[in-house]
Amino acid sequence: MKIGEYQLANPLILAPMAGITDKPFRELCFKLGAGMTVSEMCSSNPKVWASSKSTHRMTHTQEAGIRSVQIAGNCPVEMAAAAQFNVEQGAQIIDINMGCPAKKVNKKFAGSALLQHPDVVKQILHSVVNAVDVPVTLKIRTGWDTDNRNGVDIALLAQDAGIASLAVHGRTRSCMYKGFAEFDTIKAIKQAVSIPVVANGDITTPEKARDVLDYTGADAIMIGRGAQGNPWIFREINHYLTTGEKLAPVEPTEVSETLLNHVHALHEFYGDFLGVRIARKHIGWYLKEQRNELRQELFKIETASEQLAVLNRIFTDNIN
Repeated sequence: MKIGEYQLANPLILAPMAGITDKPFRELCFKLGAGMTVSEMCSSNPKVWASSKSTHRMTHTQEAGIRSVQIAGNCPVEMAAAAQFNVEQGAQIIDINMGCPAKKVNKKFAGSALLQHPDVVKQILHSVVNAVDVPVTLKIRTGWDTDNRNGVDIALLAQDAGIASLAVHGRTRSCMYKGFAEFDTIKAIKQAVSIPVVANGDITTPEKARDVLDYTGADAIMIGRGAQGNPWIFREINHYLTTGEKLAPVEPTEVSETLLNHVHALHEFYGDFLGVRIARKHIGWYLKEQRNELRQELFKIETASEQLAVLNRIFTDNIN
């Protein structure tokens, strides 16, 4: 699959997830087999660009792989300016968020709330595409609610505006993350447009990845929650798609090394105070099979050195 001039190594993309797909996690997933990773969304509001959170999210240089950066907002002018700013910061692809179902995003008339207003969608798409010289992609849901699945209409608008690739999560905004993703709408979108289409939603195994690609005809798949605590999923799916065989389970020593390196990278990227707190959710995902009291102990730790020391002890005890 190609996005503009950029050739993906394989059809597996890490989905943008706010507060999760920061630089350390993107680099880890790319190392473990993702063909491309997408940053957590950056606000188009210039008033917040100088904040600590935005500064970390807008760090795009010295990163392996294709640098795709997602922006979110509702004003065509601000979205165009945000696209230009992020390209100046090193973004090679700009992705527009029209898929986030979170209330705090939707109440600002952004994310998937925009699907209710195709006229505004059209304005934003044309404004951003015309503002930058890099490929612009779009991420959407199948519609606003189950009675208003307008994904095909939005896809046609995207194609007409010059969008280079379209990712579709197989749920409506009102579905949030409940129930199961449906792929009929994604299949219909793929049949309606000629631009690359990426299928997203509930892809957590190599077999599901193969089934979704076969059923929808999509050019690639996007994995979000399936990679939380399991960044090896990209390696596993890629191997299965290539050979038809499943890899053996990840060895405990590799799990230990990967988690410790990931947590250390978070400490370095955010600093000890914030890094410890951000690492907690990742630790919880990695160790979801561990005893609850053990996870609770880790969540109470306040220092980076102690967090790493306790993790070392847990894995040493488990391996021995």
